Order: sequence, then structure tokens, then C-alpha cells
Amino acid sequence: MKYFVLSLLFAPIALAAKDESSFAPFPVRMRIDASKQGGPLKPIWRFFGADEPNYAYMRHGNELLGELGALKKDAVFFRTHSLLVTGKGEHGLKWGSTNAYTEDAAGNAIYDWTIVDRIFDTYRSHGLRPYVQIGFMPQALSTKPEPYRHHFPNAKYEELFGGWAYPPKDFAKWEELVYQWAKHCAARYGEQEVLQWFWQTWNEPNIDYWRGTREEFFKLHDCAIHAVRRAIPGAKVGGPDLANGKGGDFLEAFLNHCLKGTNHASGGKGTPLDFISFHAKGKPSQVDGHVRMGISNQLGDINDAFGVIAQHPELRNTPIVIGESDPEGCAACKGADRAYRNGTMYSSYTAAIFPRKLDLAEKHGVNLEGALTWSFEFEGQPYFAGFRSLATNGIDKPVLNVFRMFSRMDGQRLQVESDGATPLSELMTTGVRGKPDVSALAVRHDKRITILAWHYHDDDIPGSAAAVTLNLAGTPAGDPKITRTLIDEGHSNSFMAWQALGSPQSPTAEQIRLLEDASRLETASDKTETKSADGQCDITFNLARQGVTLLELEWP
Repeated sequence: MKYFVLSLLFAPIALAAKDESSFAPFPVRMRIDASKQGGPLKPIWRFFGADEPNYAYMRHGNELLGELGALKKDAVFFRTHSLLVTGKGEHGLKWGSTNAYTEDAAGNAIYDWTIVDRIFDTYRSHGLRPYVQIGFMPQALSTKPEPYRHHFPNAKYEELFGGWAYPPKDFAKWEELVYQWAKHCAARYGEQEVLQWFWQTWNEPNIDYWRGTREEFFKLHDCAIHAVRRAIPGAKVGGPDLANGKGGDFLEAFLNHCLKGTNHASGGKGTPLDFISFHAKGKPSQVDGHVRMGISNQLGDINDAFGVIAQHPELRNTPIVIGESDPEGCAACKGADRAYRNGTMYSSYTAAIFPRKLDLAEKHGVNLEGALTWSFEFEGQPYFAGFRSLATNGIDKPVLNVFRMFSRMDGQRLQVESDGATPLSELMTTGVRGKPDVSALAVRHDKRITILAWHYHDDDIPGSAAAVTLNLAGTPAGDPKITRTLIDEGHSNSFMAWQALGSPQSPTAEQIRLLEDASRLETASDKTETKSADGQCDITFNLARQGVTLLELEWP
């Protein structure tokens, strides 16, 4: 009954899309030799984050954390801003507060972990772990305490970075705050648990998030890391989570400081560095009335930062986390010009770029541990308002289904040859501006092979489907059981379902049920042909522009 209802729901939109893109499918041939296995596929996708910390324990935030935790229990990490910001839980776009630190009239510290605990407790209740961002500055410690809070998006840009972005008036009090917090976490969650967490200082200290000097940030960082290690001697500490890849010469300066500089807290040489983190963003633009993504900008940032790290032989095995890794910068910005975030442009971009991050790490010989998607949800906002989010009012968007696909992939990576793939060098220089990028990521675990294929283009306009012929060699004997799930206009797509319902902002209970059904990862209803014999398996299917599909093959 579900599929019948949804087919009726999508019919008008599917027909309209066909009229707009009535082009003959173009052929794409892929080949995979399953007998030639590479190294293990790292689950780099398992990191998420958001500006707004308090959304975690609210209705839809709590629900979404449950969805994320279910992807890979105790292996998914969440990073958020404002964990030390002054305020009794006040929240808003690009804002949050916990009141972790205040002072009495005599200037003595008052610690209150109630709200921070509520945030971390919610993570752990769903099997997620904190990627702890140590910041921002409590009002009582700020060298410029007023004005403190901003009100995005109504504030001017220069008003966004208030007292929370400034250095502490007393670095000893700052260090003690971090020490007491880390000590409290170890007592509350257990030392073995907090040893699994990532601990890093601040956010994007090379731009306006930090209103001090570079050297003052190094001191802030040293004091924070020294404090964490005093409380939790084996804690996993790192940074600097800077903006724009290598951030000019900032990443190089930070690495040199950590490796051989004078530690501002201990007076010794260097600062512990268990992981290295930076941010990389795409750069969309408007061209001829449509969105053109900037995948080359994001890959270029990653390539540049990997290049800096690779120049330090002692860091080649140090884990790297791309602490924010997204198609563009502002998750909390909304509007019709960002509507592509609601549908299959965002999902196909995500599918196409994650394997290339692994390719770049292999190219530079560095250890990529994770790539954090700075996308969550916005409590109490209109449906499908154009925010960069994984869900809207409890309705999962198509992009979340890509992560569900990633979570089903485990094993040794297999090389994919596709005559429809855009070369990595071209992706970094010009993006996908000519023919589409049609390729796949494949892994094998014993007698199970999973293949994620995508059809991506930077331009958000209609185009032909790809008629894919996939030759899989070196397979086990016999016929495999095949499951194919799909994200496109008519599958796993709550946005198209919402539009078909008339874009309601107050959907009925029945409409919400239909949207929830449409938001789940669905089995492909279109034709998939399979022939297998003598260790060979040929699979043919069509993949629409901006489509993503996962094939799961299991042999007896």
C-alpha cells in the first residue's frame, strides 16, 4: 500500500521532470575486479556538527541524534559551538548557551555543568560521542564582555562576533575552567569513555571567530590542552579547526608551534597533537538563474591542507579530521536560492565528494580519520526553508539517506574504473562543468560486495540519465542476492513529496506520515538487470541526474 500511495504522490512531479529533461540516456561503463582488494574503507563520514548546542536535547534534535547514533553505535561523533557560552540555555540561529562559568561579586569562579551535561548525556544516550570544542569565552572571563550576544540574522556582520569571541582576561582562570570541566567529564562518564573523545580548542581562529592575535590563540590552545591532559592524562587532543584549508600560513605556523614551539602553559617544548583538524568548504554561485556548485573549492582546500601536513614526516600517521566539510559556509542561512540543500543536489554532491577525500589522502600519504558534516537541524523553523540541514521538523532530507548508505559499506576498498568519472585533477581545478561525473565507491567483505554509485554535476539543471553497465569480475561462485536502494526524484526524497502535497507549513498527521515514509531509504522500483556466471556479474540500471544508488550483493 505504501508504494502505491507514494507513486500517486510523486506522479505529477515525475512527469514534469521528464518533460524538462527528455533526453536519451547516455551510456556509462564501470568495471570492478573484486579479487583485487585494497586497504580497509575508513568510515570517515561518521562526524557531524552544528552551531547550536541546545538543539541536541530538544524534540527534533533529540530524534535526529537517535538517527545518527544508529548509523554506527559508539563511533559517531558530534561537534558543536558555544559549550562554554554564558546564558541559561538561551538559543537561536548560530547561538547557544550553557552558563558553565560565572563569577561571584569577588571574582571567584562558579561552575555549573547542568546544561553541558544535558547535551553530552543526550549524545551518549543515542550512542554518539562528543568531539569537544573548548569554547567560546564566558562573559565573566572576556576581555570585552559587552556586547556579548548577537541575534542572527538580524545583526550586521560586524555585530556577530561579540564578547564570546575575545581572549580571556585571565589565562590561569581559563585553564582552570577547562581543567574542572574535563575532570568533571571523566568523573561523570568514566575515564575509559572520555579517552575516546576528541578535544580541541575554539573554532576557526584564523578568521573573526577569534578576536585576539595568533599568538594569543596559541596561548589559549596550550592552556586548554594542558588543562585537559592534567585531568585526563591520555586524552585525545588536537586542533586547530581553522577555516579555509591551510588558512594561508596559519596551519603551518600552528604545526610548527605544536612540534617545536615553547608551550605557553608548561614552558616546555611543543604541545601534544594527537589529531590535526581544519575546515574545507565549497563555493556555490548563481549562473543563468540556477545554482552552480563549487566542488573544486572544497577539494582544493583539502588538497592544500594535506600538502602542508605531508611536509612534516613525523605527522604522516597523525589522524586528520576535516572538522567542517561542506558544500558552502553558512548552515543557518536560508532562502529560495539555497533550496538545493533540500533535494538531490545536496545528496549527490555528498556522495561524489566523500570518496575523493579518501583519494586525496592516499595521494598525499596522510591519515584521514574523518570528515565532519556541519549539518544538523533547526528547531522551530519552517519546513524546507533552505537551511543546510539533515532534517526539517523531524522529516529527514535526501542527504541523510546518503549517510545511511555509507553506514552499510564495510570491508576492503575495490578499485572502480568508470568511463563516466571526472578525473580527480579536473575536479580540483574546474569541478564538474562539462560532462557529468558518474562513478562509484566499492568495498568487499568476504562474500558481500557493496557499491555506491552517483550521477553528479555542478549545475543544478535537468539532464539525461546515465545508462550504467557495471561489470563485476572476480566474484564468488553462484548467483548473488542483490538489494538496490536509490535516492532520486521519486525515491528516498521527502522534499519532492512535500512539494507534491502543496508545500504545507502545517501538515496534517496523515501528511506527516507520508513525508516520513518518503524520507526513508527506499528500494529502487525501476529496472535492474543482472547476469552472473563464472565469477562475473553484469548489472545494468539507469541512474538519473543527481541520483545516488547503493547495490548490496551477497553470495551464499
